[in-house]
Amino acid sequence: MTIPGPTRIRNDPDRFNECQRAVEDRMLELLGDAFVAGWTKEEVLAAMIEVAENTNLAMHQNVLLSVETELRKLMKKP
Repeated sequence: MTIPGPTRIRNDPDRFNECQRAVEDRMLELLGDAFVAGWTKEEVLAAMIEVAENTNLAMHQNVLLSVETELRKLMKKP
């Protein structure tokens, strides 16, 4: 399934909604495939959210390094 490209310019206020509609079918297909494989819909949706958040953090390396530094500090505390 091909995801359609944007038809709106970057600063158009409706571009984000257009992007959501563009990826929605693929996400629903993935959700269905995972459900058929035996995962619950709740598990899959939670996993999709976590993967999206982790991907976003990884794309912003400085934020990721900052989070990792803070986690290391917390793990050292008794």
